[in-house]
Amino acid sequence: MAFTEDIGIDLGTSTVLVYINGKGVVLNEASVVAVNRDSGEILAIGEDAKGMLGRTPGNIAAVRPLMDGVISDYDIAERMIKHFIKKACGSGRLFKPRIMVCVPSGVSEVERRAVREAVVQAGGKAVYLIEEPLAAAIGAGLDISKPEGTMVVDIGGGTTDIAVISMSSIVASASTKVAGDKIDEAIARYLRKEHRLYIGERTAEQIKINIGSASPREEELTMLCRGRDLVTGLPEAVELTSANVLEAIQEPLDVICEAIHGVLKIVPPELAADIGNCGIVLSGGGALLHNMGKMIRIRTGIDVILADNPIECVVVGTAKALQNVNRFSSDQNSKSVRKPY
Repeated sequence: MAFTEDIGIDLGTSTVLVYINGKGVVLNEASVVAVNRDSGEILAIGEDAKGMLGRTPGNIAAVRPLMDGVISDYDIAERMIKHFIKKACGSGRLFKPRIMVCVPSGVSEVERRAVREAVVQAGGKAVYLIEEPLAAAIGAGLDISKPEGTMVVDIGGGTTDIAVISMSSIVASASTKVAGDKIDEAIARYLRKEHRLYIGERTAEQIKINIGSASPREEELTMLCRGRDLVTGLPEAVELTSANVLEAIQEPLDVICEAIHGVLKIVPPELAADIGNCGIVLSGGGALLHNMGKMIRIRTGIDVILADNPIECVVVGTAKALQNVNRFSSDQNSKSVRKPY
């Protein structure tokens, strides 16, 4: 039975999404907070704060309270979550909501407790956790209740989570702290090394979105990238091609593929056969990188299916799982075998 106050939260390193039962996705904002260093006052949260990244004076910091999928600044994270819940639900709600939050599949019990306590303090009546790939599978509409192997790869901002699911449980999983943010960092690092050009994370993200690709593009694209020359200190512009970007991001792509291969190696043979027949389901914002599915198919030899609305399927699955919390909460499900990366 679903409750009208049920909320699903995808608490991501880059983005926070909130799903309310009966309303759908009501909030999709950057997980960034602008803080006055001197007073500790919060000046902006979400998209308003993201616009300040790299543009603030010395006494103001635009920070991400979550790193690699887990809370790095508890106080700011709690205030950010509280703000988003209030914004999504409205300030006049009479009841505290039940909340299901997704977490990376490899987080420790200490990290789980930090997430749970932060959401309780932010206004949750009861807080449950679910592992991201399980939520992605539910949100993608997969029938995971059968004794058949389903493989999900969720590429977010801070982590890539890989899991093989059978009978509504995770059989084998891995989580690597290489995902969208590391791809952005690789682009910025390439420009510093090859062109002596310093760019911010927002510019790196735009390069990835506009001309990035996980395998060679059918048609070469170019983009003029503006930043600061590391030698002269003056504004400078460099023309970058999609082939340059592919070269720049090869290392993080290799890590993601190795993590997928690592999980495939420890899966029971019958489930591996199921995956070979049905393919790998790809979700998360990183799944939208051009040719990401093609690259994984080439590396693994297994067909790759992009989930419908890959950005929202984790938060949708999180909210759906709350309707059957005893079955899907990771606090209840301790059978998974995890392979760290």
